[in-house]
Amino acid sequence: MTGPFRYFLRVRYQDCDAQHVVFNSRYSDYADLACFEFMRAALPRPTDGFDGTFEIQNVRQVIEWKSPARFDYVLDVSAWVSRVGTTSFTLNTQMRRAGEAPVLATTETTYVHVDPKTFTKRAIDPRMRAALEAGARGRTTDHAGSSR
Repeated sequence: MTGPFRYFLRVRYQDCDAQHVVFNSRYSDYADLACFEFMRAALPRPTDGFDGTFEIQNVRQVIEWKSPARFDYVLDVSAWVSRVGTTSFTLNTQMRRAGEAPVLATTETTYVHVDPKTFTKRAIDPRMRAALEAGARGRTTDHAGSSR
């Protein structure tokens, strides 16, 4: 079986404190970036997550920090859907320094699918459900640049 979707990003200077350690809140940003790149890769059309076709809202997020990420690290964020309900789904991530095995942080984020005009809960269409479950396995998006 092919591995999960992977998203690469480089830790920017503004993401860090004076000791060059990533601020805790940035891990949520990284998970959000990975989610939308995951959706761009997994959903039927790359624009489905951005044009109102599949509108979502974050309703819950749990972050577990294991070791700090630092300035200029290239992070390898693996993302996969662990649960799809009637109106919501849970996306999990593991963040590692690229090329290394230890996990720096994990997230578990629950998103609710909503109507793009009223923002009320909406059932997930079977086609979108299948795409989320398939999860863009083996696909990668790299925003870190070429030098790793």
